[in-house]
Amino acid sequence: MVNHTKLPQPQTIGILGAGSYGTALAIAFAKVMPVILWGHRPDAMEKMAQTRQNSEYLPDITFPEKLEVSKDLDHVLETCNLLLIAVPSVVLSDFLKSLKGKIKPHHFLLIASKGLEQKTGRFFSDIIPEIFPENHFGFISGPSFAKEVARGIPTALAVASKDIKFLRKEIFPPMHNIRQPLKLYYVEDMIGLQIAGAIKNVIAIAVGLSDGLGYGANTRAAVITHGLEEISTLGKLYGADASTFQGLSGFGDLILTCTDDQSRNRRFGLYLGQGLTPEQAIEKIGQVVEGYYNTRETITLARKVNVELPIIQKVYDILFNNKSPKRAAGELLLAIHNL
Repeated sequence: MVNHTKLPQPQTIGILGAGSYGTALAIAFAKVMPVILWGHRPDAMEKMAQTRQNSEYLPDITFPEKLEVSKDLDHVLETCNLLLIAVPSVVLSDFLKSLKGKIKPHHFLLIASKGLEQKTGRFFSDIIPEIFPENHFGFISGPSFAKEVARGIPTALAVASKDIKFLRKEIFPPMHNIRQPLKLYYVEDMIGLQIAGAIKNVIAIAVGLSDGLGYGANTRAAVITHGLEEISTLGKLYGADASTFQGLSGFGDLILTCTDDQSRNRRFGLYLGQGLTPEQAIEKIGQVVEGYYNTRETITLARKVNVELPIIQKVYDILFNNKSPKRAAGELLLAIHNL
């Protein structure tokens, strides 16, 4: 592994992925340090550079002066030591593989995608070293809707890595200003962060489904509570730190995603409860619904360690076994009462 060397401040962060979340993080970081934002659609990046906003996802939010927009990936890689990758988890593996040969040993990879590898259910913390054996990496997660991050609403995120001292002291000192609305907290539990970030999307679908069927706040609280238990149960079997699930990336992100309609996953569940098919619900939302894919990958993880996750299984049955939402919800409530 390459040794870290002391780097001059301020660092320029390269953010790869110009969707709503990648752009929001770029805006937040660029308020205090230089950022270059790159996306895979040259026409969209040209428009952002000209208008100084992402009108498609975050209209009426002007980019800070320190935010540079680029359609030139090579420029970003040559300029930036830290690359924050914010593409949907469903395409993350393919995107990382596309960077092989372009990423140099000095690049630090910080993953903002929440999920597991499509179809295999593998952790990205296992996949990254296979593709980039010389690179240090970590994950950033936590309760954070893109629009609120971009608007400067106070937000707290967790950063997980084996190199937290390096990130705190060499990369992110400008973010520790007490007046800065985006606060970073550091942990070492990358497995727990990944499990929590993926499965909270599935629980949010279940909560949305419950609300869409007309159940009340009591049921919502029960689903969230037992959902957190399922996250913790699976995390323990994979060696995660139990405290992770009580923190920002666990309980915090779960509450956010389950209870506010800014959440695509919650809205997806609402539409299912109101009678739409999964395909119709995804089309109506118009963006990637991470929880749709996370459900399948979570069941894959659970089968590997032979554990039952009743809530997640019922969501899986609706999405992939054509079970009616009303029947699945009835079975789920029965299962919860028997726990």
